[in-house]
Amino acid sequence: MLYRSIRGFTGFSQFGILLAFTGLGLVLAGIAQYLIGLMIVPAGTPASQMPEAIATALFKPENTGMARLSQVMGTLFLMFLPALFYLLICHGRNGFWLGFNRYINPQQVLIGFILIFCANIIAAPLADLSKSLLAHFPGWDAVARKMENDYNRQVTVLSNLKSWTEFGMAIVIMAFFPALFEELFFRGALQNLLERWWKAPWVAVIATSLVFSLIHMSVYLFLSRFILGFVLGLMYQRSKNIWVNIIAHFLNNTVAVIQLFWLSRQGKKIEADKLDGEIPLILAGVCVILIVGLFLLFEKASAKNRTLVAFEEQNLWDNSDLNRSIAS
Repeated sequence: MLYRSIRGFTGFSQFGILLAFTGLGLVLAGIAQYLIGLMIVPAGTPASQMPEAIATALFKPENTGMARLSQVMGTLFLMFLPALFYLLICHGRNGFWLGFNRYINPQQVLIGFILIFCANIIAAPLADLSKSLLAHFPGWDAVARKMENDYNRQVTVLSNLKSWTEFGMAIVIMAFFPALFEELFFRGALQNLLERWWKAPWVAVIATSLVFSLIHMSVYLFLSRFILGFVLGLMYQRSKNIWVNIIAHFLNNTVAVIQLFWLSRQGKKIEADKLDGEIPLILAGVCVILIVGLFLLFEKASAKNRTLVAFEEQNLWDNSDLNRSIAS
């Protein structure tokens, strides 16, 4: 039977709507970040030099606040609003269709957080592997190095946390908002859509993880971000509750912010690519085994809740206008 949303949109139509809103969000994000940049570039800067001038200005420590605002506005327009408007058009106002429901327990959140922590440990050696492989392709390696340098400079500016007030702001801007916006878009909207449309959960998780990694625009960290996206995707697929992902993702981001704050307070130089330190391969191997075991525990903690979510989804579908029109 052809999959349709509760409002009658086919999977292909839903994908087109989500893609259209994402494209529009990308344009609006660019405009918002450009307008923010205009506030901090020197007066009289020629229009032809404006993009480079804005990028340079946002990397300056004195413009940390504007850089954080630019980051929030970018992810708001690119991820949060497309997911929200996709929901309203294709499913209505019920956030259930983005994964919001009451079926959650502390065990899911705790295990989810540990899963992400272990995934980060596995990801570190993969970044080193990517760098080693790209070293054999000088052209690609140069592009990858530039992208990585820009990313590190951005993280350094955003991590300029000199007070407890800035630390509190960073928890919201660098930990909570990214967790909320990314999970809503990738797991709540995209993965949910692909899984219901294709009826192939593993393929949906893998496809979403690839997009998750690509959108972060890092060649060296592509494999690392894919692993993190895969773990997050599988967590959502087994829990069917977006709050599990948001909270676990937020806690993981918070640990990173605390680390950055501590380094700032100590007056130490912050190098984003060296925050995790050297991870021995044997430790990464242990974490792979640990992740398998943790997912078995996660499955046990999520089984009852996932069944309740399935019952609620079926009940919503049975009482929908679309189902009544089909039945009649």
